[in-house]
Amino acid sequence: MSKRHSTKYKIDRRMGENIWGRPKSPVNKRAYAPGQHGANARRGKMSDFGTQLRAKQKLKGYYGNITEKQFRRTYDEATRQRGDASENLIGLLERRLDTIVYRSKFVPTVFSARQFVNHGHILVNGKKVNIPSYRCREGDVIEVREKSRTMALVLEALESAERELPDYISVDPKGMKSTFTRTPSFDEVPYPVVMEPNLVVEFYSR
Repeated sequence: MSKRHSTKYKIDRRMGENIWGRPKSPVNKRAYAPGQHGANARRGKMSDFGTQLRAKQKLKGYYGNITEKQFRRTYDEATRQRGDASENLIGLLERRLDTIVYRSKFVPTVFSARQFVNHGHILVNGKKVNIPSYRCREGDVIEVREKSRTMALVLEALESAERELPDYISVDPKGMKSTFTRTPSFDEVPYPVVMEPNLVVEFYSR
């Protein structure tokens, strides 16, 4: 389990952006840093290191309760693969089971996706998997367990128009199952804000 206790809205405030595109984000009303002096804080020109750190924190925060150790391990794996490290990093993050559950709109947030998987509500190729970081492969079928299909959380998420389904996941809303058809490239991932994985690579390669 992650030891980070920050709420998703605090992450939005810290980044100064609505990184999940949610209508309830406080950034929509208060686009400044949290805290007593947040509204009056001066923001000078950020250093290269600060810019890279911010890009890393934003990307890591977007995927929920991923610890720094887990995120660094994912980066290290991305650099060992052939091709562009930043593209590989995004591909690995999008193959996480909790990410696919979130993308499939079985739950409203990536945080609830982690909890949903942890509690055993998800099957992968017909077998229960309760590890959020489980790495799915192309062609894997992810579905909500039969006993969990009447949960209000799931029904509300599927009916929500808040997010669109990406092209690399084929979803059957009635059957509450999805197929991870292929690993996406960076420009295919529907981030609501600008992500800069190239700066994340620069941050770790310093």
